[in-house]
Amino acid sequence: MNVPFLPSGLASPFPWDDLSRPLLAVRRLALNLGGRELCRAFDLEIRAGQCVAILGRNGAGKTSLLHALAGLHGDDEGRGALEAHGEIRFGDRPCADWTPLQAARFRGLLPQRQPVQFAASVLETVLTGRHPHIGRWGRESVADEAIARAALACAGLQGFEARGLHTLSGGEQQRVALATLLAQTPRLFLLDEPLNHLDLHHQITTLGLLRALAADGRGVVMVLHDPGLAASYADVVVLLDGEGGVVAGSSAEVLTDAQLSHAFGHPLQRVEVQGKVVFLPQ
Repeated sequence: MNVPFLPSGLASPFPWDDLSRPLLAVRRLALNLGGRELCRAFDLEIRAGQCVAILGRNGAGKTSLLHALAGLHGDDEGRGALEAHGEIRFGDRPCADWTPLQAARFRGLLPQRQPVQFAASVLETVLTGRHPHIGRWGRESVADEAIARAALACAGLQGFEARGLHTLSGGEQQRVALATLLAQTPRLFLLDEPLNHLDLHHQITTLGLLRALAADGRGVVMVLHDPGLAASYADVVVLLDGEGGVVAGSSAEVLTDAQLSHAFGHPLQRVEVQGKVVFLPQ
């Protein structure tokens, strides 16, 4: 899949073409939420060209971990203070050293729940993804609109530009949110359950798009529920067991019967079907 709308050479403090440096580096990261241990200290590196999947049972801390990787701390959706210990680096600098504008140009976050929107068209909504590149008092240019329209095309939403956001189905709204993130053109994509509300066709199309972004030199981190999809589309997996345990490594290392059965609290069996890996409940 081609993603031609992603411009190269955007002004940034990070040297995009320096593949010797990870896009995101985590050292001894441990998370606590409201006094509860989400994950014990672990290390992780995410490089250009990689797709990373975060897996775990409900409530294991997947969203909190994704927010921490984005450099977002403080109150986590009313559940208490998210405390992060350890180091998180964007490129060659701690994420705390980046200004909000620099960070918004470098990494983009697709939240699990979309905020309540004012009355707006689909194109107006996707253009909000260009705000980090415009400046405080600037207006969207012809180039910004072209990027937004191309992002909509990548999400399969050609012809939706003038539609009101409130007239769309849940799946269509999810694809608008994805197009908005695409229009932001970050180097690092962080997506919390990007397959929410999508039918099977659009799930596979979205995963193919995320793989294409990685092939284009981006990094992708996504929260998923299906370990079989993680096996097909992720190079690296971070598996949370809901009790503070975390395993991070290659898909082959992490996606084993024993580790998945422990993390999900139910016995699973790894099966290969026509070269594809699936995990069946026992």
